[in-house]
Amino acid sequence: MKKYLILIVLLVVSNILMAQTADTSKKEKKNSSMDALLDSVSTDNKIHNVAIFKASRLVLSQSTEMTKKKNLNFLVIHRFGDVGGKNGGGKFYYGLDDVADVYIGFEYGISDNFNIDIGRTTIGGLADLELKYALLHQKSDNSSPIAITLIGEGGVRPYGFVTYPTFGDRLSYFAQAIFARKFSSAFSLQVAPSYLRDNLPMPAIVGNEQQFVSLSATGVLKVSKHMGIIVDYAHPFSSFRQHNSNFTDPIGFGIQTETGGHVFTINFTNSRAVDEINYLNDTESKYSKGQFRIGFTISRMFDFNHNK
Repeated sequence: MKKYLILIVLLVVSNILMAQTADTSKKEKKNSSMDALLDSVSTDNKIHNVAIFKASRLVLSQSTEMTKKKNLNFLVIHRFGDVGGKNGGGKFYYGLDDVADVYIGFEYGISDNFNIDIGRTTIGGLADLELKYALLHQKSDNSSPIAITLIGEGGVRPYGFVTYPTFGDRLSYFAQAIFARKFSSAFSLQVAPSYLRDNLPMPAIVGNEQQFVSLSATGVLKVSKHMGIIVDYAHPFSSFRQHNSNFTDPIGFGIQTETGGHVFTINFTNSRAVDEINYLNDTESKYSKGQFRIGFTISRMFDFNHNK
């Protein structure tokens, strides 16, 4: 039951906050400049989409937020080495001398509700192509109480360090539905069931499954006008991983801040990998052994709507 503790806590907190703010949610004003940018300026009698999160990326998970039409979001996501344990400590400057993973990505808005994303991560040389679609937006008048976003991703390991019998064995597929709600000006929550398939099981260990489902939960608590605290957790429903003590559930904690067109997140996580395909497949680091690391995400938006 301990594996579900973080998920249960997030759901309980969200229900409490929803009960406390149900009568006042319509009267709340957007104080953050980034909220204003994402929501667009509106009058009291205009129904608009609620900006649930400040960025499209949290710690482990993606969010329901989209890159607007003809905008390009440039992402740099970095994970350092272990803070403690045999591969950390002062000898390795508490992980800062090492690099666990680096992701470079681009998110482009074909429309306000449809994005195409490309990126590459250093673990396994995984390159990905992703389609992201906003199926439903949370509305300011509560006519739509939640947001739903769909993600479909294909990944290929063009090089890697594993011998692949065929090119098809290099391919992996990831699908996710994200359900999110902003319960108050201070708290947002999302839950995301996912499906992952590897044509060749990763890691390549006897008994590992080609496919499994997982469930993620992410909560963001706003502590100031431009800053929030993130808790991000994922649990793969994999019998192979549940019965193998080497594997553990990925969990991350972060502080997110925005300044103009930049959104910056610094975090701690036991996941070495950035991409969902990699960290859901193979997270073996444990907090109890000091196997967690500092990481950061930088998001920079470029607007190509020249007529505005």
